[in-house]
Amino acid sequence: MADLTLRRRPVLRLRPGQTGTTVAVAVLVVAIGACLLAPVLWPLDQSAIALDQTRLPPSFAHLAGTDDLGRDVAHRTLYGLRVSLLVGAVAALVATVIGGVVGGIAGTFGGVVDRVLMRVVDTVAALPHLLLGIFIVAMLRPSLGAVILSVGLTHWLSTARIVRSEVLSLRSRPFIDAAISGGASRARVLTRHLLPHVLPKLALATTLMVPHAVWHETALSFLGLGLPPHLASLGNMINDGQGSLLTGAWWASIMPGLVIVIVTLALAAVVARWRDRLDPRVRAELQL
Repeated sequence: MADLTLRRRPVLRLRPGQTGTTVAVAVLVVAIGACLLAPVLWPLDQSAIALDQTRLPPSFAHLAGTDDLGRDVAHRTLYGLRVSLLVGAVAALVATVIGGVVGGIAGTFGGVVDRVLMRVVDTVAALPHLLLGIFIVAMLRPSLGAVILSVGLTHWLSTARIVRSEVLSLRSRPFIDAAISGGASRARVLTRHLLPHVLPKLALATTLMVPHAVWHETALSFLGLGLPPHLASLGNMINDGQGSLLTGAWWASIMPGLVIVIVTLALAAVVARWRDRLDPRVRAELQL
C-alpha cells in the first residue's frame, strides 16, 4: 500500500506561481540569447532598403512582413529589442548608482546634508518623469547615450529613499558605533561597513527598474526622441508603423509592440518572484 501511495505522488510539484515564473524565465533566456547571437546568425544592414518589397504581409520569406521601406519587420524587431534591453539595463544601473550615492550620503551624514538632499529628491519627484526625460534628451540631442542618461537621471529617486532608510536603521547598530569610536571617518563607515549591507537591496532595486526603463526608452523613441530613425528601435518601429495601419499593413507595428509587451512582462514576473522570496518588510521597502 505504501508503494502505491508513493507512485501516486507527482514527480514534480510546482509551487503556486512557479509555472508562470518558469515560462517567464524561458522567454527571457530565448530573448536574450537571440539578441546576443543576432549579429552572428542574422546580420542586419541598418541602411538597407528594398522599395520593390514594401508592405509585404507575413510569409515564410518575411515572418512578420515588411515595412514602408521594404525592411524585414522581424529582423529589425530583434535588433530593436537589443537596443531596448541594453538601454534598460545600463539606465537602471546609472539610476541605482546615483540613488545609492545620494541615499548613502544623506543617511550617513544626516543633519543639513540629509535635509538638503531629501528636498532635492522631493523636487525631482514632483516633476513628471516623461517630460523631464524629454527635456534632457532635447538638451543633449537624440542618441543612445542621451536616452540612457535621460532614463537614469529620472529614475533614481526610489533607490535614494531605500538606501537612506536602510543606512539610518544601520547607524544605530553596535558595530557602527564601534567603528566610529575606533576613529573611522564617515566616508570609511559608509564604504566599508554600511555599503555591504545595502548592496543586496541595490541589486534588487536595479532589477526592478529594468522593465520600467525599457518602457521609458520605448516611449521616448516613439515620440521621435530616441535613436535616429534609420536605426532599429522598438519605439521607432511602432511610430513608423502608425501610418501603415491606415493602409492595412498592421504587422509593421504589431510585431514590435507584442515583443516589448511580452519581454517586459516576463522580466517583471521574474523580478517579482525574486522580490516575493524576501521577507515582507523588505518587499514593502522595495515597491517602486
